[in-house]
Amino acid sequence: MTQSQPDRSGDEWGSADLDLDAYLDRIGQTRAEPSITALHALHEAHVRTIPFENLDPAIGRSPRLDLESITAKLVRRSRGGYCYEHSLLFAAALESLGYGVSRRAARVYPDSTGARTHMNVVVRIEGSDFLADVGFGASIMHPMPLRDATVVDQAGWKHRLTRVGGEWRLEAETAQGWTAVQAIGDEPQRPVDYELGNHYVATHPDSPFTGQLIVKRLDHGLSTKLVGRELHIDHADGRNERFPVPPARLEQTLHDLGVVPTDDELGALRDLYEQTTAR
Repeated sequence: MTQSQPDRSGDEWGSADLDLDAYLDRIGQTRAEPSITALHALHEAHVRTIPFENLDPAIGRSPRLDLESITAKLVRRSRGGYCYEHSLLFAAALESLGYGVSRRAARVYPDSTGARTHMNVVVRIEGSDFLADVGFGASIMHPMPLRDATVVDQAGWKHRLTRVGGEWRLEAETAQGWTAVQAIGDEPQRPVDYELGNHYVATHPDSPFTGQLIVKRLDHGLSTKLVGRELHIDHADGRNERFPVPPARLEQTLHDLGVVPTDDELGALRDLYEQTTAR
């Protein structure tokens, strides 16, 4: 079992350029000394404030991964993003606050043989390592301790990390038992690793993020997802609701989920909706 090592390659990530106060204001937090308690508060505030969404890839645009572009989109606008944008922003904020951060790559299930196209971070604080994953959509609300088989309640859904074959495997408890969600590697990543992953995820026809809109929000006991033309509302007590979202309801549904597109973006999304209707 390996301990995380913070990235020590200078400021290749541009963390020093982050407008930390603007980010903290966006998520309703203030500067605090690094601690496990403060890390939990930052993680939850980020997840509950900034939506997971793939609006750009859905309409044929590749997200930019420089911090200036991410900040303009996720912090200064009522927009969200997907894993690379969320986790690069969160990692930069943590480093600016004095946390030790190791940026990682993960393989997402059920494709256990697929590429490591997901980004998250491992944070070392008070002598312990934690998985922080603010960019996995409606998944975890708080950091997960990197301790084998430790079960953590995440907004009403139980999760655990297990050490399997030299990786950390994140699992969620379902009606069928413990189900693998992702496998996180130990090797710290470089910016170019995420540029490659971002290009694939944003452009490849087999990517789940091209050709359909996905928006996810997580709150205590409530997971809300817009997938294509259907709204999924899942409750921690097991109740599940599904509602169609016709083009006329798209803008209001996005606003309800915290995503406010420009007129051009909304027009492109409506065109996408019309195309999927015609198929």
